[in-house]
Amino acid sequence: MPARTLGHGEIRCITFDLDDTLWATGPVIDRAEQIAHTWLEKNAPAALAGRSSEELLLHRREHYATLPHYSHDFTALRRDWLETLVTAAGYERELGQRAFEVFWIARNEVEPFEDALCLLRKLQTSFTLGSITNGNADVAHIGLDALFRFSVTAADAGVMKPHPQIFSHALGLGGIQPSAAVHVGDDPVTDVQGAKAAGMLSVWVNPDNQPWDPAHGPGPDATIARTAQLWTVLEQWGAV
Repeated sequence: MPARTLGHGEIRCITFDLDDTLWATGPVIDRAEQIAHTWLEKNAPAALAGRSSEELLLHRREHYATLPHYSHDFTALRRDWLETLVTAAGYERELGQRAFEVFWIARNEVEPFEDALCLLRKLQTSFTLGSITNGNADVAHIGLDALFRFSVTAADAGVMKPHPQIFSHALGLGGIQPSAAVHVGDDPVTDVQGAKAAGMLSVWVNPDNQPWDPAHGPGPDATIARTAQLWTVLEQWGAV
């Protein structure tokens, strides 16, 4: 439930996390990885070296650990890993780039929650909307870019949530002060803790009704089970 009451018009901007806030992400990533692995089996079979999905996951994580300068950029990390897989097996680097394109296209074949889409369309008439993500979902490729005034990834900002800089970078694009903005997301650390550290209000999307862990710091300004319930929060805050 909301933890405070605001005056109408005080909130000018609402930003949204993407993965697991506007759509379910796990099945999408699993499918994208399988599609990319199947493509490699056909076009660069030696690159997989008979590894299982679990072994490939471990290999990828170990490779990521060698690239701390890319830690905020999942596109660069996965592309580099795929390029390394194919070149280590004697193939041209270009095959790794193509494998990444196959993965990326499938990674962006998401199905937004219909009620969340209805909410965004409703909010768009009264608020500046933005998206802030640590991942590499592309709202333009997905077809949602018309709903957002600005969209920022960790790769764009050079840091990941919960670092306040990614939030300030995004709000700067919209010309919005943090005190006039709300961030909505499913992660208690990257979304709630990050937004609050940046001076924004925060709304936690908590579908499993998990208790707030005090180790995360001060709790969210509101908690909802589904993103679409944000409208009720805004009504209770007097913002709509």
